[in-house]
Amino acid sequence: MAKPILQTDFPDLKLAGRGKVRDIYDMGEALLIVTSDRISAFDVIMNEGIPDKGYVLTQISAFWFRQMEEIIPNHIISTEVKDFPAACRKYAEQLEGRSMLVKKAKPLPAECIVRGYLSGSGWKDYKATGSVCGIKLPEGLLESSKLPEPIFTPSTKAELGTHDENITFEQMVAMCGRELAEKVRDVTIKIYCKARDIADSKGIIIADTKFEYGIYNNELIIIDECMTPDSSRFWPKDGYKPGGAQPSFDKQFLRDYLETLDWDKTAPAPDLPEEIYRKTGEKYMEALVRLTGKGK
Repeated sequence: MAKPILQTDFPDLKLAGRGKVRDIYDMGEALLIVTSDRISAFDVIMNEGIPDKGYVLTQISAFWFRQMEEIIPNHIISTEVKDFPAACRKYAEQLEGRSMLVKKAKPLPAECIVRGYLSGSGWKDYKATGSVCGIKLPEGLLESSKLPEPIFTPSTKAELGTHDENITFEQMVAMCGRELAEKVRDVTIKIYCKARDIADSKGIIIADTKFEYGIYNNELIIIDECMTPDSSRFWPKDGYKPGGAQPSFDKQFLRDYLETLDWDKTAPAPDLPEEIYRKTGEKYMEALVRLTGKGK
């Protein structure tokens, strides 16, 4: 099992910021995004990393970005270290397979979530109100039920350490303008439907997923990551049964363990047993192999 990379430190490069998982370096005309092995749950970063997680997330994102190019352009310039600026070359060993050189886009202020199944905060919302983000749903749905059609449910972008909050589409219109909000909604659902069918053929249900978009040269592009086990709920198709939580290839396994602890879901995070972070890593790798046919 490879030792996890929890943080990168490249003295010759200009660090622009660190997110929950990614370290971002400013390369002038472009950004270098390096995906670490950090993992967060309930918006708290765990103390332990998941071995090879950054590699898995980068490879799955690259796979989906390529699949969606006919729907929307993406931010990737290259995922090959040999194409990166010369200053990156000395860090090639850490960058290989887990980094992207990307366009500098202006991010939209909302997270763009699409749900094909009723789970997570959507299920809690439905139980309380019969709706999700203001969208009325049929009565009698169960936890993990497939929705009659995918729904677009945006959320705010929270600062590190705080929680995203679901918003209505009209609230997103107020943030972005109607024309852009409608375009984002339509593109998001179109991407999800294509990905859902591809994943279905490989034995995976994509229950929901989250996208980020930006504006680059006055054009809408998709940025950040794309339908990874960090940003999506992946369920094995062969065990699917509505009426409760599903087995998963994503961080739900970690969340389920944390729910058994006496922890208030605020920092500091509890220490994880080796079995939990090892099994989480195995689930991530299985998602990569199923989707792309290639592991590491």
